[in-house]
Amino acid sequence: MYFLALETSCDETAAAVFTEEPTILANVVASQIDIHRRFGGVVPEVAARAHQQRLLPVLDEALARANVRLPEIGCIAVHNTPGLVGALLVGVSAAKMLAVALEVPLIAVNHIESHIYAARLAAGRDIFPCIGLVVSGGHTVLFHCKDALDFEWLGGTLDDAAGEAFDKVASILGLGFPGGPAVERAAARGNPKAFAFPRSFIHEDRLEFSFSGLKTAVLYAVHGQDLSKIGQPARDLSAERRADLAASFQQAAVDVLTAKCRQALRRTGLKRLAVGGGVAANQALRGALERMAAQESAELFIPPLQLCTDNAAMAAQAVEKWRRQEFSPLDLDAVPAYQSGTAMGKRSRPR
Repeated sequence: MYFLALETSCDETAAAVFTEEPTILANVVASQIDIHRRFGGVVPEVAARAHQQRLLPVLDEALARANVRLPEIGCIAVHNTPGLVGALLVGVSAAKMLAVALEVPLIAVNHIESHIYAARLAAGRDIFPCIGLVVSGGHTVLFHCKDALDFEWLGGTLDDAAGEAFDKVASILGLGFPGGPAVERAAARGNPKAFAFPRSFIHEDRLEFSFSGLKTAVLYAVHGQDLSKIGQPARDLSAERRADLAASFQQAAVDVLTAKCRQALRRTGLKRLAVGGGVAANQALRGALERMAAQESAELFIPPLQLCTDNAAMAAQAVEKWRRQEFSPLDLDAVPAYQSGTAMGKRSRPR
């Protein structure tokens, strides 16, 4: 039984082939970083056009790497929520066309929840129930993952996602795009204690996040109170001060994420933590979570870097739906806002 999955939720065009174990046979990702770098961020319309141009070549390459012919595919999976609506529509439209042409089931997969499933893929065994943290450019969410498909929302960001804050701080510091890796590189040369940046809610008994104040604190540390300088490149920063700012920002973000994971583990009594999303590639965060998990006698599951960023292999969560015969209708739509159980009419929760 071969599955073909498509991912076009933001700026990565991806396709994967996997079996029902699940075993990943191919996972192909075409990045759009070079396209969006000159804009300093992802432009939705540009991303959608790039998906249209790249999806079929990526699909063909995935099939070739898996040594599987298209008629052998028995099920089509696609991330249909959340994401940029124009980008999502490219993948959803292609998936529906393939399901009709091949006369096989269609399964919609929640992009955010499948980031947690990437940790299960990497572990090669069942990791549920667990606490799930998704930390990416658009989302920072804590879940109580009761099983591979039953995710209860525990808390999320009230404003900026952690990855969004990394991107904005990179822009403030003149570090370029994408911001996450740029801030991490700069932080490696800096002092994480140089600036006392805020850590919102860190001592409060609430599983919510806020990174806008942290981002604004970096902005004022760079430009002071001179509002006329906001939006201008930070040309007058020394390399040492830029590194210290990056390191202090990164440490504040890591401290908050780690503290909230600890609170979630203690509140639920669970002893497993799964982490996914692009920011999970950050080595400072991975190290802090490893130390915290050891202190709490908890198992930590974080996928390798290639499964942290957006990809189609994590849509292997579709295997769990296939086993339960939870198929999607052919009028499946792209849903830009986060919703739990979109294709099945289950409860929903806004981002």
